[in-house]
Amino acid sequence: MKRIEGRALLAFVAAGALFALAVGDEYLLHLCVLVMVYAILATSLNLIIGYVGEFPLGHVAFFGIGAYAAALLSVKAGYPAWATLPAAAFLAAIAGFGIGAITLRLQGPFFVIVTLAFAEVLRLIAGNWVSFTNGPMGIAGIPHPAIIDLGGFFSGKRGYALLGLTLAAVSLFAAYRFVYSNAGRAAVTIRENRYVAQSVGIQPWRYALFAFVIAASMAGLAGAFYAHYLSFVGPEVFGFSFTASMIIMVLLGGKGTLTGPVIGAVAVTVLEEYLRETKELRLTLFGLAVMGVVLFAPTGVVGALHRRLARGG
Repeated sequence: MKRIEGRALLAFVAAGALFALAVGDEYLLHLCVLVMVYAILATSLNLIIGYVGEFPLGHVAFFGIGAYAAALLSVKAGYPAWATLPAAAFLAAIAGFGIGAITLRLQGPFFVIVTLAFAEVLRLIAGNWVSFTNGPMGIAGIPHPAIIDLGGFFSGKRGYALLGLTLAAVSLFAAYRFVYSNAGRAAVTIRENRYVAQSVGIQPWRYALFAFVIAASMAGLAGAFYAHYLSFVGPEVFGFSFTASMIIMVLLGGKGTLTGPVIGAVAVTVLEEYLRETKELRLTLFGLAVMGVVLFAPTGVVGALHRRLARGG
């Protein structure tokens, strides 16, 4: 399993690089950028859902923290993107440590409600603290990364696609190292049975918090890149729509796997664009798709493929 997932992730990175270098259409490169953002986001959420076994409906809070951190540091403090990206990930990790230290002592619906409330509080702050966040008008004029403005082959959306691919590769590598480390195995043990984990000397809160902080930093990194890409950030980055998309990607691709969220990110991004003309109807279609997956393929696309390969073997 470890070798298969490692090769699959390398194949995704290689395919992404080939696509970004070979394709010249701006719209397709835009889709590639969105895939990279969502791949990071879905992977970060999967670390909590798929490996710790908790369901944070407020995970979008860390995405928003990263986006606003990058916007404020670049627009108001004048820091370049190469500094705002890691700074945003670090600030999101600190926020993840703070909220995780509290919420991970809770379980079940209590954990879900508190994390959701945390994201909603941040949305209200971003929308009402006009002197700091510019309120509902948001922060505009976020500068592009310097490499994008140099011109040439790596300018424009191709440069963003390659930068997004680099950030996604780093995030996937971090997730891979965590999952196949002792901490990742401990997290899986906690997911399966918290009391058995305690009986063998594993501290559930400690390892769950470690996964939570990693996931928060990855979401913050995705948010910072998203802010630099759009050159604008507003309170909607704390909206539930991002969380819904992340959940669909994880469930569709397969939670508890590294390749599942990546497959889900590609599928959902393409389907969202293809179904854009259907407007609100696409949410219904996505809801039906998730219901179908939960009922008939609860382990997602990757889980179904693994079962078929096992039967074939």
